[in-house]
Amino acid sequence: MTVSQCLPDFRIYNKEIYQFLLAVREKCVLNSCTKIASISLEIQLVDPLVVLAKLAQGNQVSFYWENQANNESIVAIDAIAKLEISGRDRFNQAENFIKGCLGNIVDFGWDKGDFSQPHFYCGFGFFEDNLHQDYPFAAGTVFLPRWQVALKDKHCRLVANLLINENTNINVILQNLWTKIEIIQSLAYCSPVTTSSSQNSSLKFSQELIANPEKFKSSVKSALQAIKRRRFSKIVLADVLDVRSATAFNLLKSLHNLRQLHPNCCIFSISNGKGQSFIGASPERLISIHKQQLITDALAGSAPRGKTPQEDTANANRLLNSDKERHEHSLVIDFITQQLSKLGLLPQVLTPRLRQLSNIQHLWTPIGAIVPSSVHPLQIVAQLHPTPAVAGCDRDIACSEIRQYESFERGLYAAPLGWVDAAGNCEFIVGIRSALIDGDKARLYAGAGIVAGSDPDKELAEIQLKLQALLKALV
Repeated sequence: MTVSQCLPDFRIYNKEIYQFLLAVREKCVLNSCTKIASISLEIQLVDPLVVLAKLAQGNQVSFYWENQANNESIVAIDAIAKLEISGRDRFNQAENFIKGCLGNIVDFGWDKGDFSQPHFYCGFGFFEDNLHQDYPFAAGTVFLPRWQVALKDKHCRLVANLLINENTNINVILQNLWTKIEIIQSLAYCSPVTTSSSQNSSLKFSQELIANPEKFKSSVKSALQAIKRRRFSKIVLADVLDVRSATAFNLLKSLHNLRQLHPNCCIFSISNGKGQSFIGASPERLISIHKQQLITDALAGSAPRGKTPQEDTANANRLLNSDKERHEHSLVIDFITQQLSKLGLLPQVLTPRLRQLSNIQHLWTPIGAIVPSSVHPLQIVAQLHPTPAVAGCDRDIACSEIRQYESFERGLYAAPLGWVDAAGNCEFIVGIRSALIDGDKARLYAGAGIVAGSDPDKELAEIQLKLQALLKALV
């Protein structure tokens, strides 16, 4: 039996969807307006990363998200509505944009299942404005995709968002929909590695260390003096690794490597439609809301994994018993609970534990809360970002000092990336363990939290450890 013979015949929906689209167009005629027709259909299982490889074009925005712990991955391609913003009001503007789009949607096939509704994909910069005008992403971007394919617990869902006005040719719209579905379904047995032609394994890097390690250690020493003077109690300092390859980086191969190397992290990619992509494997959840139940992570304090089980256990015990690391961790817990309380939420601090990744382990405390329908997810994101885990404490002072110490634009590094759906569910991670890809150039980011008792050499080693882990995915 051929692949095409295995595919479901979606044309059984042809009459029903045709009537739906006619009704939407009639609304447009009566009100002289444009509507968004959102059509949701269950399709045969397909890897969203393969869909990204096959359908994404360089001049279109896209978003990829994979959380293997939740058995879910999702891809969004092209935008029928997009907002780029900056400034202090960016989260509120994004919330209003989402609400405005939702008010203009007419739906077909939505149900209560996961990913049956359209999602809005968001990328917010670390700072409210970019100081470097050549940074390729806005300080805030949110878009509603034209095509969304999601895989969750062995169920696959397509959501097509179509613009309809009084002059729309319904037959053309419908034919384009069936054509796209057939293309997507034909990918059911493809792998992302074979779908993409070039291989990153032959790439040669011109540089494999941060440009000036002594400068970074000097910044740590300066920060420690400021902590001693009580200007702030913690600051997170980052550095970058710039690499260049002989050929353009293979984005899909890198994402596939990340999913293989970091199965317990969230794999992500956001592309701006201008040739640049920001990718990574983040271990840090900012917030997750599902059916009004919020979970957020206090993730701070780290140690390397051991080369043997005995060494690994010893490193873990030192981390758990380190006054310095536990203090750094407690700053994050206190901050998150205070910020959630300001929104009227009642945070519940769960049992502390270790978060063990392939090359590093962290102190980790999940924090839960119930979110009333009156509180939009982006209000919580705005309240929490940036946490002391990626900025410092006092937050405002630390953020001001970060720009004095760091000569590069953080942009999407250590910033909120994720999605919000029509029902108010959301997932946002912190864009750490990440890289900006631009053709044959890549900039890798990593940071370390500096508190009283930090050692400049150890903080540099932590930065290098994180950079090397990400570098493996690009080669």
